[in-house]
Amino acid sequence: MAKLVFGMMQSLDGYVDGRSGNLEMPGPGEALHRHFNDHVRGLAGCLYGRRIYELMRYWEEARPEWGPIQRDYAAAWRAQPKWVASRSLKTVGPNATLIDGDLEAFVRRLKAERDGEIDVAGPDLAGSLTRMGLIDEYRLYFRPFVLGDGKPYFAGPRPPLRFVASEPVGEDAIRLTYVPA
Repeated sequence: MAKLVFGMMQSLDGYVDGRSGNLEMPGPGEALHRHFNDHVRGLAGCLYGRRIYELMRYWEEARPEWGPIQRDYAAAWRAQPKWVASRSLKTVGPNATLIDGDLEAFVRRLKAERDGEIDVAGPDLAGSLTRMGLIDEYRLYFRPFVLGDGKPYFAGPRPPLRFVASEPVGEDAIRLTYVPA
């Protein structure tokens, strides 16, 4: 059975992006980027909300300005199956499936049919899955930036959580890991 993990980088004040809707934190340094490269390579797939999926489509086509770390991430990301929860999208890109119908039933079936870890990205989607009791683990990657406002990591209910681990990651981040209590 697959494990659903919601993890995102966020500011010290708990936002995953600023009021403009664009990520306002600087991109990850080399060590943090490598951490995410390895993480994505080991996934059983990615479950996205519409906004984060559209943002992540940046990795679909190679860009001349990318260095080896970015090319490695793009290759790992492209190889992963992706499932996209959206009421407005009509199509999705390569190696992606648009979730049609009942989100809860789809995700329960996905968890039952897959093994490994499925990454959940997007606070709104994670909020919906939290209400349904489907998130197995929360990973909060804090970086030393303050955005002041914007989209919070917990866009929905704040579940009772139990702390299970902390780990410095890269040059300027710490990952806190929690499970539902």
